[in-house]
Amino acid sequence: MDKLTAALIEKYSPMWTNKQVWEYEQIHEEIKFDVMYVKPGNKEERSWKSKLAYPDSNIREIIVSTFEYLVEDYELWITNSKNNQRKLDESLIPYLMAVIVDTMIDEEICLKFREDSNCLIVAVDSHADVIDCKEFFERFYHLATGFNYNVNTGIPDDETEAEIYLTRLQEEFDEKMKTDLGDKYLPGNNDPDSINAK
Repeated sequence: MDKLTAALIEKYSPMWTNKQVWEYEQIHEEIKFDVMYVKPGNKEERSWKSKLAYPDSNIREIIVSTFEYLVEDYELWITNSKNNQRKLDESLIPYLMAVIVDTMIDEEICLKFREDSNCLIVAVDSHADVIDCKEFFERFYHLATGFNYNVNTGIPDDETEAEIYLTRLQEEFDEKMKTDLGDKYLPGNNDPDSINAK
């Protein structure tokens, strides 16, 4: 895993679960951020007036709608939008990291995080291998299985047997997380709304 990312994860560990994110958003319903995309190393482009700046944005919506910039190796710079201060409250960093990873989880893309100029900076880690990705996602409690993908995983070929096997792994993982995190963790790491809807 990228060293700056690993250091930032260590600084703010344990990473927030979806339950903590959901609870935080119930209290802070209108939470918004100023974000902009910048090509790495290009300080001239770093302007909040650029066409790649998105003031007062919902972080999930902006990542989904502008995902192609991350794929094209832009960095995403994020700071507070409150009162145009553009000074990121450090307490928001674990929230942002958890939300961004959760938003990107289906893409299975390993990310890099760093702090600079009162911003949290996010980029795709294009040098990450499978082991780096596994290590990265495990820190966010999202990988249900935790196997090494470079060895035989032991998943049965039969679909029914495979489903039973993966369900057991999920239950074991949930048990481990429940022991580590207590009430902060929800089985499957769903948000409370999706559990209540079942």
